[in-house]
Amino acid sequence: MFANNDSFTMQAKTFYGLEDVLVQELKQLGASQIVKKNRAVEFLGDLGFLYKANYSLRTALKILVPIHHFKAKNETIFEKEINKIPWENYFFNSQSFAIDATVYSDYFKHSQYIMLKMKDGIVDRFRKKFGKRPDIERFNPDIKFHLHISNQEVTISLDSSGDPLFKRGYRKSHFEAPINEVLAAGLLNLAGWDGKGNFLDPMCGSGTLLVEAAMIALNMPPQLHRKQFGFMNWKNFDLELFNKIKDTRINRIKDFSGKIVGYDISDKALVSAKNNIEAADLSEFIELKNQDFFTSQKELFPLLVVFNPPYDERLSITTDHFYKNIGDTLKNNYKNTLAWFITSDLEAYKKIGLRPSRKIKIYNGKLECRFFQYDIYEGSKKNKIIS
Repeated sequence: MFANNDSFTMQAKTFYGLEDVLVQELKQLGASQIVKKNRAVEFLGDLGFLYKANYSLRTALKILVPIHHFKAKNETIFEKEINKIPWENYFFNSQSFAIDATVYSDYFKHSQYIMLKMKDGIVDRFRKKFGKRPDIERFNPDIKFHLHISNQEVTISLDSSGDPLFKRGYRKSHFEAPINEVLAAGLLNLAGWDGKGNFLDPMCGSGTLLVEAAMIALNMPPQLHRKQFGFMNWKNFDLELFNKIKDTRINRIKDFSGKIVGYDISDKALVSAKNNIEAADLSEFIELKNQDFFTSQKELFPLLVVFNPPYDERLSITTDHFYKNIGDTLKNNYKNTLAWFITSDLEAYKKIGLRPSRKIKIYNGKLECRFFQYDIYEGSKKNKIIS
């Protein structure tokens, strides 16, 4: 395995539409040789940077470390190459492992079958070399490998994150399809939230946007409440180095003087949000109100509004009427405000009654969405004062 001072290639996975945001995060952290890809960003760093990236990146889903690359156009070649790999360099036979796979190939049609071949190769090598084989653990393995096949190109990586990085450790309550934490952080970044001014989520649900907004405002590491990373089970894990990096990031937490407010009309949603905010230890920075956005008035200046409308899942109204109400409320009650919302209704902007100044294509998992920006001015656009 790579030594502490060795530089090696890593790949941070993200949502489609957040690649540029992730590139900027990596630049700010000090990554080198950054290359943007589809739903991913490659970069160079050492073991300490791997720890820092996992602990600090808000818009990465996981961080992979490629360890072997080869070409194969049939199962025989694939098995031969798999059997060459010194798997014992990466983990002990007393540890468990799992494999996930992404396969886009005319040569390999069945990803489950090819994963099985890789698993057999690993197990057979340990059995022949040590007389004992490691266990396969699907849900909570010590070591996780990622198999990626693109036509003939095969890349095997170590998953340094373990559980996906959207699992921050603060979500204690769920309320009707909450937004993914990584996606929430990415949307806030796209909307320009930097902790200066005030923030409102007028349909806050279980509070994910509120928590992520507070963590950005405080410069709080997104994984502050996380207890476990995949790299902690690696042979070369350096606890002293990890603790040093973690302490450095924690010491950069700063004060925040603005207000972060969440509205919802559902008591159940507000209870869920309260539980998550308390688990994140952010209660003193976030205010919750049982408030119907459509009857609300702008109270904070300056103000950024970002929200994930619940559509008709939580509201027994028609979608067209719902979006029209959003537009009317913004226009009449939130003058001189920058407002953003995400939706999977790609025609939503036609129902709002306002012209969006930006439309960003983004994916929430496999679901195609749009992130709309609205500049709400008082009177003529010529004034262009958002306060």
